Amino acid sequence: MGTLVGIVSALLTSLLGRIAGFDRDRAFYPTILIVVASYYVLFAAIGGDKQTLIVETAVMMVFVAAAVAAFRGSMWIAAAGLVGHGLFDLLVHGHMIENTGMPAWWPAFCAAYDVAAGVFLAWLLTRAPRPAAASTSS
Repeated sequence: MGTLVGIVSALLTSLLGRIAGFDRDRAFYPTILIVVASYYVLFAAIGGDKQTLIVETAVMMVFVAAAVAAFRGSMWIAAAGLVGHGLFDLLVHGHMIENTGMPAWWPAFCAAYDVAAGVFLAWLLTRAPRPAAASTSS
């Protein structure tokens, strides 16, 4: 169920961004990348473990760096960062980081959201220039 909700949420967010024109600004998808990475830091704070908070913050900073690089360079970095964060959720996070503040359903939801948003952005980037693709260097 978390997977389906994640996909639908990402598509609705992306469609809203497109219809409302939010994605005309290069910051839209990089900001989404920062936000999705920041939730794990929030969960670590909820869990109350300082070591987990440090680790989650360090991981988040990798995705923040990708978001900044996307904003300043190619939006393909944002698409790759979103998909990469989703793959990290599925394949790495649960095996390497114990975050007691995180809901059990979160990794499936977040992975589905991230991959769907990244694929949607990649699809936009392959289409005629507009929103995020309009000011993209390929």
